[in-house]
Amino acid sequence: MDIIDRAVSVLMHDGLIIYPTDTLYGLGADAFSDEAIEKVYEAKKRDLAKPISIAVSDFEMLAAVSHIDKSMEEFIEKFLPGPVTVIVPARKTIPDILTGGTGMIGIRIPAHGVALQIIERFDSPITATSANLSGGKDPQTPEECTVPRDLFIDGGRLSGTPSTVVDLVRKSIVRRGIDADAIESFLKTY
Repeated sequence: MDIIDRAVSVLMHDGLIIYPTDTLYGLGADAFSDEAIEKVYEAKKRDLAKPISIAVSDFEMLAAVSHIDKSMEEFIEKFLPGPVTVIVPARKTIPDILTGGTGMIGIRIPAHGVALQIIERFDSPITATSANLSGGKDPQTPEECTVPRDLFIDGGRLSGTPSTVVDLVRKSIVRRGIDADAIESFLKTY
């Protein structure tokens, strides 16, 4: 069994994986499993009122879990996959705990082969929060991944710069990260 299959098996059994992305190490769990999501919050010691983003493998999966209009679609086509998290209205299929009760969900399509293969084979979104304690140092190396997990996938040293978080309803940057200036310029035109 290769590492991708092992990761999918862990996810199917409500376990936690740490996986590499194009930015940081992510803590992954089945985004539709209340039990798995609770494990993510516990592992990170994260406040239940704070939302957690998810990762999808393609535009079709993104559209299946969110409500997006034409202008949002244009932004997504331009910047994803890549180091961007888009905040969009969540469909009812998304557990409320992930939205922090806001009805909005942060979604990434990571530009990293391992992350995409895991999500594609799992055929469902996974959580995309950083693999550290809440408020801790962003995990750029395996040693900086300080949360409990069932499987660790070593991707070596990662870029270490968090994704830029963009609220596509308000057309504003929530957190600056990679490509923030280009994103800001694009938001002014659309």
